[in-house]
Amino acid sequence: MKYLKEQTGIMDADGSEDTLGSQLLVEQRLSDVLDRLRVLASDRDPLGVADLELDAGRLLVELERDEEAWERGRRAFDLYVSQESWEGAVQSCDVMFQADREESLAALGQGLWLTITFPMDPELSVAMLQHVVDETPPDSDGAAVAAVVARYLVDMRAEGRQREDLEFYTDQMLATVARRHSGIEDQKGFDAWFRRLELDDPARFLPRMRNVVDVLVQNEWWIDREDLQSRLPVH
Repeated sequence: MKYLKEQTGIMDADGSEDTLGSQLLVEQRLSDVLDRLRVLASDRDPLGVADLELDAGRLLVELERDEEAWERGRRAFDLYVSQESWEGAVQSCDVMFQADREESLAALGQGLWLTITFPMDPELSVAMLQHVVDETPPDSDGAAVAAVVARYLVDMRAEGRQREDLEFYTDQMLATVARRHSGIEDQKGFDAWFRRLELDDPARFLPRMRNVVDVLVQNEWWIDREDLQSRLPVH
């Protein structure tokens, strides 16, 4: 998977040498990206610049240079939004979230709004919603809402092998949330929990997801939601 990575665990005994080599490789890749950025003009190729800013942000996150990663991610976000390239904007929000700054939760909220509102790679949508599951306290309903929205988007947007893989992933996500939220361990208990939290009705869980987004963003919106919604084919 591109956005949902498997857990690799802790490196083996001689991992420190591997880590140093990996860091040097990331630094070289970053240097190459920055060299390419210097020769591009954003007014002539805004999406090309945005792609490179995004690449730089991801590499800076790997290097734990969070402030620089945030700045690159925000530049990429603004360029993508100016071109209405929503998938790129969501990926930029992911970089800003991982940069672990004060505004990172606001970045996550903007990315969630965009990835739910606009059709895009459903794996990216699931990855953004996984952040909510990871960040939400075990006894909060917010994780359950995020997990069921992830499953809903997979049903709506994924096809073929990707659909099968993401159905499995989001089913496991829901099972994990049910276990930590209410100690659910069997199918009967899960079904009752699912109904009790009203996760079986999009008309109920989608508005709750909007509330989660509003809590994350507060008043720090960087996009004009009303304008974007007014131009959608269906409101």
